[in-house]
Amino acid sequence: MPATQRFGLLNLNKPAGLTSRRLVDQVAKLVRPQKAGHAGTLDPLATGVLVVCVGKATRLIELVQQQAKSYEARFLLGRQSDTDDITGNVTEVAVSSEVTREQVEAALPMFCGPIRQVPPSFSAVHVDGARAYDLARKGQAVELAPREVDVYRVELTGFSYPEIDLSIDCGSGTYVRSIGRDLGQSLGCGAVMSALVRTRIGPYRIEDAVTPEQLTPDTLDRFLLPPTTALEGLPKYSASTEDIEQIRAGRPFGFALDSKAEFTESHGTTVAVLNGGGELLCLAEFDSQHNRLQPRRVFID
Repeated sequence: MPATQRFGLLNLNKPAGLTSRRLVDQVAKLVRPQKAGHAGTLDPLATGVLVVCVGKATRLIELVQQQAKSYEARFLLGRQSDTDDITGNVTEVAVSSEVTREQVEAALPMFCGPIRQVPPSFSAVHVDGARAYDLARKGQAVELAPREVDVYRVELTGFSYPEIDLSIDCGSGTYVRSIGRDLGQSLGCGAVMSALVRTRIGPYRIEDAVTPEQLTPDTLDRFLLPPTTALEGLPKYSASTEDIEQIRAGRPFGFALDSKAEFTESHGTTVAVLNGGGELLCLAEFDSQHNRLQPRRVFID
């Protein structure tokens, strides 16, 4: 496929020890002069699904980031660190007795649902225009405000003190390291994350992911997924020829009343607009007052 036509996403399996930026740079070299960007970073310690958007699909990054994620994580009890994982300055926590499996299972429900969570000091959260990890690396005290995140499921899948394994489904912005840290604090023993695998972002699953070694100039197009794979959960609208002309001009367009039932009627709903062949034309915002769609991100020239 010519570079000018590349418009899609790569589901990559990031190995441990490699930064997300390194992997994006590898893709960027293959797709130049087009852009590439990842939809949700993974720490060097972590492995698993890293979605990289190519070409105009970089405009879908925020959409992919908002989708639900699944993780398999391992923690060491009886320890704490400044990074909340084993890559930081790890110290042992004195405990009078070993924590039991039953105690861990009894504590987990408080970490499921809408919860308030303080991000790790070593994180990409912005503090007064700077990244928290940049300030923390300089030895500056970093105080981050708690924020609400959604944890849909947290399950103990392995216990062999001091190691525990958790399986987690969560929403955007959730820090798995923070779940382990707060769980350890609630148990009075501390905990640090020692391994993390992201197994899913929305429809992108680790079983289907491609390794960096598999990506070459000859194979990249074979692994490039259509942008429509990023539309999970969005209502869809099939545009007419007249609609397409309005979309190109960035103007709002109307639609048949009987098609309104295909998606939520709430004002401001994001709608994926497709042509007759099922190709993505734009993301539009539903204007319920005027019964029309306003293009917000246009993918056609």
